[in-house]
Amino acid sequence: MSNVPAGIVHLTDRSPQVTGSEMVAALVPPPQFDHATFDTYRADSEYPSQQAAKDLLMAFSGTGAAAPRGGGLFRRREKPAELKPGVYLDGGFGVGKTHLLAAIYHAVPARRKYFGSFIEYTALVGALGYQQTVALFRGADLLCIDEFELDDPGDTMVMTRLLGELVPGGTKLAATSNTPPNALGEGRFAAQDFLREIHAMAASFQTIRIDGTDYRQRAVDGHAATCDEESYAEAIASTPGVASDDAFPDLIRHLASVHPSRYIRLIDGLSLVGLRDVSQLTDQSAALRFVAFVDRAYDAQLPIRATGTPLDEVFSEDMLAGGYRKKYLRAISRLVALTHA
Repeated sequence: MSNVPAGIVHLTDRSPQVTGSEMVAALVPPPQFDHATFDTYRADSEYPSQQAAKDLLMAFSGTGAAAPRGGGLFRRREKPAELKPGVYLDGGFGVGKTHLLAAIYHAVPARRKYFGSFIEYTALVGALGYQQTVALFRGADLLCIDEFELDDPGDTMVMTRLLGELVPGGTKLAATSNTPPNALGEGRFAAQDFLREIHAMAASFQTIRIDGTDYRQRAVDGHAATCDEESYAEAIASTPGVASDDAFPDLIRHLASVHPSRYIRLIDGLSLVGLRDVSQLTDQSAALRFVAFVDRAYDAQLPIRATGTPLDEVFSEDMLAGGYRKKYLRAISRLVALTHA
């Protein structure tokens, strides 16, 4: 029997469907980045690469001025270095890469521009078919791709082919990732079998390194907040629009039945998610699905309340030592922030 009050939904009862047209319409920055600009990006003075990245991206977007050379009123200006058709923001989590990506999106005065996570683009190919997706994006001015990941050979082939067809038509690319483009796929699949495709894709990008510390960790105590039963019940009873699932393993199993591109609809209309009896994950496929769920919850800035194992301990040490380490650490950073929201 459920332990939640009447009117509170269960995520495990939701099986959302998303059409191709709805997926295309959703290719815009998440609400928290609706007004992200280069001016609102606060570069950390202790990490000069942040300001350097901002300057390069402003030039890429057509909003930056060339640096002056020489002196006097009529000093000449340096001709800016020619940029590749794509920029690739390589850096750790929590250094503002998505903010800068959204700033590019807002700054480029284009009629046809798109912003989505890597998984949204690959899911769109699955929904529309490859040729229809190429036709959709052909002639687009800008594609922004957040959290570029190549977790399997299929994704590698699809994205390299797609970008390879769009760049010659004048489409600009902007991407973020925790992994440099030549290292995508390392430790996760037989990347050496796809080096030609990976290197061909990397040739379209100018890699821009961004160093720094995780701003989410600076804002909180560094650990996910965990509720006891009393505080958990109080949180879900006092907040309208709550989903609460009594058994964390049930939710993890349910995520396997919903395509990750639909996770955003899984949490549609909610103001808080409750997870009871969280336990450490032991299956890597399940863990990666949970990472995708966390990403969508973070995009929606959806607070999480949980009992059981602290959510920053939900991934095992073996997982954190493997090829998906950066994905798990990013998810932990976001879980910490959401449990304190």
